[in-house]
Amino acid sequence: MSKMRALVLERQHELAIRDIDLPQQVGPGQVKIKIHTVGVCGSDVHYYTHGKIGPFIVNEPMVLGHEAAGTVVEVGAGVTHLKIGDRVCMEPGIPDANSKASRLGMYNVDPAVTFWATPPIHGVLTPFVVHPANYTFKLPDNVSFAEGAMVEPFAVGMQAATKARITPGDTAVVLGAGPIGIMVAVAALAGGCARAIVADLAQPKLDIAAQYQGVIPVNIREKNLVDEVDRLTDGWGADVVFECSGSPKAWETVMALPRPGGVIVAVGLPVNPVGFDVSTASTKEIRIETVFRYAHQYERSIALIASGRVDLKPLISETFDFEDSIKAFDRAVEARPTDVKLQIVLKQ
Repeated sequence: MSKMRALVLERQHELAIRDIDLPQQVGPGQVKIKIHTVGVCGSDVHYYTHGKIGPFIVNEPMVLGHEAAGTVVEVGAGVTHLKIGDRVCMEPGIPDANSKASRLGMYNVDPAVTFWATPPIHGVLTPFVVHPANYTFKLPDNVSFAEGAMVEPFAVGMQAATKARITPGDTAVVLGAGPIGIMVAVAALAGGCARAIVADLAQPKLDIAAQYQGVIPVNIREKNLVDEVDRLTDGWGADVVFECSGSPKAWETVMALPRPGGVIVAVGLPVNPVGFDVSTASTKEIRIETVFRYAHQYERSIALIASGRVDLKPLISETFDFEDSIKAFDRAVEARPTDVKLQIVLKQ
């Protein structure tokens, strides 16, 4: 352990920038990374404001942050695909490689997964972190650190698009224009959808989503979404529906949106169980898919960003210095409708 300066969630509602003991020894198969950019995620903010997410409770001080990019400064024994000086981003969830879930390729649902900034695991809002090399990915020269730190949330969108089994030319509906909703829409369009109808209550968020070619924004304060989808699809329905809002209310009418034989992908997580219209799902033979984080999406996400097919830079609303990390989190708590992603840069 070494004393490292970090952004520490002391307890609910209390943040501090201070020294804390963190592991810094580089073992076989590991790399040490100098952190450059860290994104502020909704889960980080939720731990700050609520002190817990489901069964994960902040019982002792925890370093926040899990969307990160940086530079390799030390390489452990046996690591051959990375070297000192490589610019990288890191997948924050580490499974048990020998678990049944991992052997099935579904390592994201391994119960043994340890995930940055999920109690009791420390996050990465600190100058250096040690991480398994197999979950560390080199960034191409034309992908910035800021974009590298966006790979983690974009991987959720990629997981959703993959689970949807999109066919080129599909019409998608995305419920919710928050960071994940927009990422899902971008991933769906990159995956072959001809258009993505994005629905939300907040016009500023819809305006941001509408910057992307193929996005059709629908303000559900002003228009009935089912009527709009019927109009745009000549009454047939959407091929794919992504529920990204996490709102229980969304499930009241969601079955009216997909076409017969279409798919609903549940991305948002309602706090409580929701009602489910089995009869309509059955008579329309709607397929239901679910998403928990992501698996095998980092390399694909980086490739799309590097190719120019996906540009996530418009989603970065503001960047803060590390010394202003508490300001960044307090800004995130405000939930300004014009904010999508806030990022923190550590001094280099």
